[in-house]
Amino acid sequence: MYKLMQKTRNKILKKIDAIPFIRYQENLAYQTAVKKHITKLPLLSQVDLDILENINKKGVVITSLEALGIPSTPDILVAAQNLIPQIPSPNISVQKDEFVVHATSQQIMEYPEIFLWGLEQRLLNIVENYLGLPISYNGVYFRRDIANKIEQGSRLWHIDREDRKIIKIIIYLSETNEHTGPFQYIPPDLSLEIAQALKYTSGYIRESKMRNFISPENYKSCTGSVGTVIFAATGSIFHRGKLPINSDRFAMFFDYSSRRQKKRYYMANSLPQQDLLMLSQNLPEHKKQCIFY
Repeated sequence: MYKLMQKTRNKILKKIDAIPFIRYQENLAYQTAVKKHITKLPLLSQVDLDILENINKKGVVITSLEALGIPSTPDILVAAQNLIPQIPSPNISVQKDEFVVHATSQQIMEYPEIFLWGLEQRLLNIVENYLGLPISYNGVYFRRDIANKIEQGSRLWHIDREDRKIIKIIIYLSETNEHTGPFQYIPPDLSLEIAQALKYTSGYIRESKMRNFISPENYKSCTGSVGTVIFAATGSIFHRGKLPINSDRFAMFFDYSSRRQKKRYYMANSLPQQDLLMLSQNLPEHKKQCIFY
């Protein structure tokens, strides 16, 4: 009931924000906040500046855990491989209309290194420079996308509209090609044109409708082997999980937005409060602020 009330509040806020005068005032406040924070942005190496530039230009950057070279990566790979067999297969617990199984909060707590990887300082520095504002780390979603023909939810085209800028870091945990459910997106310039043509504010768009505005030849699929990493600016591009056909896809999604917007909208963390308190006990204060601010 509480979550339903919060989602209803979000819808009301979005309608209020659509009023021209309110939108104008909110844009001014947002621009002021970004300008105020610009001197506080962390410095980036040239490699990470290149990642940031490509996120801004292309909406998506594809790299790998090996190329990133983050120290805790071996730990999360071992944890992920241990967790994969614990995610139930469709014939055990998945209902006929379901297309994804998430690891439970209890399962994630058994492998805290997975959640904590999303707070690696190098990642936070890139994310903060992209957002231009202090970060809200909304957690990690460990998911098994099932090879079936169900087209709903995140398998439909959409833009994440909870914030002006949202970024997700995706790690593939299984070989992902065109037939095993790749993350798929439409480049930023085309996404903007489609959003304007549709007068898009939020929600899901079916493939049949999308094809009225753009040829599938313009879709970009992010394919790769185990350990492929995708930085995706999901607040500025139409995206979806393409239907997996040949086999299920395993992946982790790390979710970030600005603290400023999260103060206004309800954006749940992937873990309950008591788990977040436990995980954050030994974190430095600036990382705790990414979870509790």
